[in-house]
Amino acid sequence: MNTSVSPASRVSPILLAIILVTLFLSMFSIYLGINQFASPAGDASTGSFYILMGGVTLGLCTYMLIQTRKRMLRIVTPEMQPLSTTLTCQKCGLNDTREFQRGDFVFKQTDKKCPRDNENMVISAIYREIKEKEKVKEEAYR
Repeated sequence: MNTSVSPASRVSPILLAIILVTLFLSMFSIYLGINQFASPAGDASTGSFYILMGGVTLGLCTYMLIQTRKRMLRIVTPEMQPLSTTLTCQKCGLNDTREFQRGDFVFKQTDKKCPRDNENMVISAIYREIKEKEKVKEEAYR
């Protein structure tokens, strides 16, 4: 039984440690700021500084966790683009494209006949169609 995790679905332990340490430090900074406000001899400007730095750091940690999760989901679930096969008539050069079928290889004689001269067509190319991402998503970030 193979229980190994693929490298794409793992989070880097170093990145996780950095995020957790930063998260702890931000919580500690917020705690120190609240203590500064609560103590009678505390300084309000120092307390404000601690709370501000803790809040900013907490926000950055949250942002890093969200971005890491998005990246991992994108890596783990890639969109498969369809394979296409181009058939060419050797006699007249007519090209036809169809979906890839198991067993296709370049220069393979197929059973499909050319509509012009009734000759068997040959596979001349096999390629993956790359679809451009939606423009709507790109415009949303601008």
